Parts: sequence; structure tokens; C-alpha cells
Amino acid sequence: MDNNKALAIGLKENILQFSLLVVLNLFVGSMVGLERTILPIIGEETFGLVSTSAALSFIVSFGFSKAIMNFFAGTISDKIGRKKVLLYGWIIGLFVPVLVIFAQAWWVIIVANILLGVNQGMAWSMTVNMKVDLVKDKERGLAVGLNEFAGYSGVALTAMVSGYLATTFSLRPEPFYLGIAIALVGILLSLIVKDTDAHLKLQSKSYKGKKDHHLSTKAVFKKTLWKDKNLFSSSFAGLSTNLKDGMAWGLFPLFFSSVGLSVSQIGIIVAIYPAAWGFFQLFTGPMSDRFGRKWMITLGMWLQALSIWWILLVEGYTLWLIGAVLLGVGTAMVYPTLIASISDVAHPDWRASSLGIYRSLRDAGYAFGAIMAGVLTDFLNVNWAMGLVALIPFLAGLIAASKLEETVQPSKI
Repeated sequence: MDNNKALAIGLKENILQFSLLVVLNLFVGSMVGLERTILPIIGEETFGLVSTSAALSFIVSFGFSKAIMNFFAGTISDKIGRKKVLLYGWIIGLFVPVLVIFAQAWWVIIVANILLGVNQGMAWSMTVNMKVDLVKDKERGLAVGLNEFAGYSGVALTAMVSGYLATTFSLRPEPFYLGIAIALVGILLSLIVKDTDAHLKLQSKSYKGKKDHHLSTKAVFKKTLWKDKNLFSSSFAGLSTNLKDGMAWGLFPLFFSSVGLSVSQIGIIVAIYPAAWGFFQLFTGPMSDRFGRKWMITLGMWLQALSIWWILLVEGYTLWLIGAVLLGVGTAMVYPTLIASISDVAHPDWRASSLGIYRSLRDAGYAFGAIMAGVLTDFLNVNWAMGLVALIPFLAGLIAASKLEETVQPSKI
């Protein structure tokens, strides 16, 4: 009882635990950034893959495995605790760089990315859920913004570093030694962090929304994906965002390589996009707490589409860098806001499950984006593939504008 009395919900009240989770997610994101610059090039140069669809198969395997694990991670964490899921995710992640280093066939790379998807589905999901467990309702945008800032800063940092290492040494194995070190640090931090089960119970007791907390997984699935128009709009926007990112992950290195940029230059452009994505979430998350979620999501989806079309229409390294920054800003506008929006609607008792279902659909977007990008590139070309994929986030913006209800009362200035 004394421990429960000492518990409090709030960012300031849990600042040490919260800060540790922020640092931890920096390393979670770093595992993905390790591959973003060089793996599509490894597919072409090391394994001789001619078909773009085949070259992007590693993103498909990553996207689907992460989507599946996201679906189960929330439900599992509700039963065994967030910390155990986080730790198991990092142990699995340790095998990813090892497999890439020793891979003698492309199917081994695909297996490595299945494991990377499991690692991300477990570890990233838990850092989000644990932060939301710790903070107050009006701090959710800030909490998720800080989480995603850390994660995508890690993506950007290692995307840039891996490009440098690949240029200085070779595509393999040097960049992936860094991945082994990252995974070991992730395991260590996961052992140190405390579980948030008691905070979750405290939130559930004080929840003031609809008392619909006795929902089965099937009921939460239906509610998240189509029965609740807010959850549906957010889920489709999340799917569209990562569908666009799956395309960018696979086609940006190939597009910029085709216009004559070096691996190092490609690494900078590929890194500046998630860097802007990560950095601006420091502002967009808190802004959604203060001014509302709906139009942050709508305008962010439209900006993503326009940024891709900008990259296709302009020429020159500086203009492409600007396009990458704008794409990152558009993604930053929606990423923390979507999670906060779902957290506004979901009851604490099934919030992790709902977020898991949302993140499952969202991260399936990686796979669908890579499939669309690969098929369109094989039948048309890289430019047409990028331009057509951009139509999906534009459509998601239209749906958000017409269907999404505001879940936050905007603050008066």
C-alpha cells in the first residue's frame, strides 16, 4: 500500500524512468537506421539483384514481421508486463547484425529483417506504451513526441554513420559491428528499466471516459480498424504514412544513385529525412496537446505527399535536401499525434491492445509500400513509382479532414 501511495502519474513525477526510456528508444531506432542507406545497395551490388521487387523484399519481410509482432506485443505485455517484452525484443535484435555480416545468400538477409521486425515490434512498442503509462492525459503528445524524436534520431544517426563506414571501409561487415554494440546496450538498458504495471493500474482506476474496459481482443480489433471513425481515420493515416516510408526506404537510395549521387551523399539525404522526422516531433507532439490533433494529422498527410512530388520535380542536391526535410516535417506532424489521438479514445485497460493493432496496420505499410514501389518500378520506373505512391497519404489526409473528430479541447492563448 505504501508503494501505491508513492506512485504518481505525470512526466515530472517519473522523470528518471521516462528519461531512461527516451535513451532506450534512441538505440531501438538505431537498429533500423543501420540498414536504410546501404541494404538496397548491398542487394544490387553484392547479391546482384536486378528486379527492384526482389531488392526490396527485405523491407517486405521487415514490415510484415513488425506488423504481426505489434499486433501481439500489446496483448502479451498486458499479460506478462512491458519490461519482459522489451527485454525479449532486444535479445532477438542481437541476431540481426550477426546474420547480415555472415549472409552468403539474400534469403539470410530476409530472415535477418524478419528478426529486425520482431525486435522493433516488441521494443519500440513497449517504449511507447511505458511512456504513455507514466504520463497524464495532456502530456501524451509530448511523451510520444519525445519517444519518436529519440527513435528517429537514432535512425538518422546510424543511417549517416553506416553510409560513412560503407564509403570508408566496405558495405559489409564494418557498419554492422555497430549494430552488435547497439543491441548489447539495448539489452543492458532493458534490464535496468522498471516496469510500469502499477502506473497502468492507477490510470485505469482514475479513467474518466466511457467504462468500456471489458473488451475482447476481437472487439478491440473491430473498434480500432472500422467501428470507431476516429480510430479508423488514425489507423488509415498511419498505414499511409509507413507505406510512403517503405517506398522511401527502398527507392530513395536507388533514385538518388540513378542521378549520380555518391553513397555518402545518399546517406546524408536518407538521414536528413528521419532526422527532421525525429527533431520536429519535439514540437508537433506538444502542439497537438495544446491545439488539437485533427488538423495536425490532416496537414501532415498532405505535406508528405507534396514533399515526394517536390523531390521528383526539382533537380539539385540542395533542393533534394529541402524535399527530404519537408517530408520529415510532414511525417513528424502525424506520427506522435496519431498515437496520442488513439490514446485519447482507448480505455487504459485495452489501450495497449488498440495501439498494438494500430501499429500493426501502420507498420504493414512498410511492406505494402515496398511491394507497390517494387512492382511499379519494374513495370514503369522509379519516378512513376514514387509519384503514384504519394497519392495514398494525400487520400489519407482527405479522410482525416472529413471523418476525424477532435479529441482535444484546444487551449486558449
